[in-house]
Parts: sequence; C-alpha cells; structure tokens
Amino acid sequence: MYSLPRYLDIRNGKSSGNEKFILYNFMKHQLDINNWPRKQHFNFFKQFEEPYFGVTVNVDVTLAYEHSKAVGVSLFIYYLYQSIAAANMIEPFRYRIEGDSVVVYDAVHASATINRPDGTFGFAYIDYDPSFGKFLDGAEREIERIQNSTDLMPSQSGQNVIHCSTLPWINFTSISHARMFSHQESVPKFSFGRITDIDGQKIMPMSVHVHHALMDGLHVGQYLQCFQDLLNMGL
Repeated sequence: MYSLPRYLDIRNGKSSGNEKFILYNFMKHQLDINNWPRKQHFNFFKQFEEPYFGVTVNVDVTLAYEHSKAVGVSLFIYYLYQSIAAANMIEPFRYRIEGDSVVVYDAVHASATINRPDGTFGFAYIDYDPSFGKFLDGAEREIERIQNSTDLMPSQSGQNVIHCSTLPWINFTSISHARMFSHQESVPKFSFGRITDIDGQKIMPMSVHVHHALMDGLHVGQYLQCFQDLLNMGL
C-alpha cells in the first residue's frame, strides 16, 4: 500500500536523502525476478499477444477544480501533475520490460497529448518534479512549444514515462488504444475524458491501461485511490 504522509514528507523535503533522490532521479535498476512474488505471473502474461488490461472509472474532480482555481492553474495541469505523482508512488507503475528483464525506474514522467487550435495534437514530454512550481514551469514551456509547432513527436522521451491523453469532448465509458504489436511495450496509459456536473459534483471519466505481466488489478486499485486522495488534497 502507498503512504500518503510519507509522500508529503518527500514532496516537502522532510524525508531522508535517499527518498528524495528517488523522485528526482532518472536512473533505473533491475528487478530481481527470481525473488519476485509475481515471477509466475510475469512469465505467464508476457507471452500474450495483447498483455494489456484496462479499466475505466469515474473520478471526482470537485475539490480538484476548487484547488486549481485557487492557485490560478488549469484543471488539466493540476490533474496531470497529480496523476504522475500517484504513478511515482505506486511502484509497479515504474516497472518496465526490457528484453527478458524488468527494470524499475527511480521516477516516471508525463508523455501527454496536447491539442492545437487547428484540431491536431502533439506529444509532449514533461518532467515530473515533486515541486508543483517546477512541474508547472516545464508543462507551460512544453505546451507553448507544441502549440507553436507542427511537430508530432516530443524532443525527448523514453520508457520512463506515462502515456497520457485527454478527450475533453467525450464522456466515455470505455476506451482502446492504437497499438504496434510488433514492438515490445510496457508503458502505462492514462486517458481523461469530459467533465460533467452530476448532483453537484464534477465527475471525469478516466481509463488506466497497464501491462498485466507487471501488475494486477490490486495495483491499479491502489493507484486510483492514491490519485483520488491527491486530487482532493490540493498542493
């Protein structure tokens, strides 16, 4: 299980040096598969032609809307930041498959779609930082770059990202993703939908797709609870 108080200590610089290092670092280490309780699950699901599974849930962004409004930032940037913060807290969301091995990244970042006025979009790369101010600076620079270019791909990216997309026009109840099955992939995918007002609450659909060789429904459930807690908590 994740520890929200521990995360707050890390974010506010009150934890040990090693913990703070984890959230800033781009390094990775290999998971000891032989002593991993999920070794059989990994070997089983990694053989599948389609090893991803996904869920779609409704997320309550009522308090998130108020928090973002209070600090003068877009709700999109606020929930993107909290979604990546939660991914860093739940360790399996930092696992990636490399060949026959599993690596654990010290931190994962945002690879998000950014819409343009002409109806196209570009892929962004935004560094996660426990400091919201630093994350915001990077996000605003990257959004400006994309909206003033025609480039599809980001200037940098890698395996240590979460693929994020926003469909603000659609109150979806399920979603699927374009996949290149000839290419080994294990990056989690988040999608966020149209926010609607229901009985005084602001509700947003969200989908989470993950590689089943790396995690199970338990871990997705932990992630979703963590994300909701962070949305409600504020900055």
